[in-house]
Amino acid sequence: MKTEIRQDKIVGSRRFSNYFWAFFLCIGGLSFLLAGMSSYFKINLLPFANPTELVFIPQGLVMIFYGTLSLSISLYIFVTLLWDIGSGYNEYNKIENLVKIVRKGFPGKNREILLTYPLTNIRAIGIKISEGLNPKRSIYLCLKDNRQIPLTPVQQPDTISNLEEEAADLAKFLNLNLENL
Repeated sequence: MKTEIRQDKIVGSRRFSNYFWAFFLCIGGLSFLLAGMSSYFKINLLPFANPTELVFIPQGLVMIFYGTLSLSISLYIFVTLLWDIGSGYNEYNKIENLVKIVRKGFPGKNREILLTYPLTNIRAIGIKISEGLNPKRSIYLCLKDNRQIPLTPVQQPDTISNLEEEAADLAKFLNLNLENL
């Protein structure tokens, strides 16, 4: 049975980098907001600085704006962590002759995203590697109608050897060709 069904877990937004940025933006945003409010009320709300000497317009107002913006972004990241957006699994089932791609989205009627493809519609497994300032290394499901469905999660790029090994293993399991995109 295990040789006929393969399931790969996909990590969503619950990664260390998202926890770090949510915490960092929350602390920074709160500090900026308190500094701006301190300049308006002329009461020191920060124990490690004295922002009461700042002129409210424009310095305090700009600090309130940046603090509110930073807190809003950190709240958004915390909510995506809570809902675990992007998590799911890829299931390759030789018994049912299907590939299922399941992901979690934002709450609502389309919270659970399910894509199914018959194995007969799959042409190959593709690898796309682009280097540079923002390197991308991904594995794709190449369909016969020339669509490319990404199988790897959005994350720090994996090493090229690990990516090639994973793609070759999947292509061997599904008895498909491996393509370079």
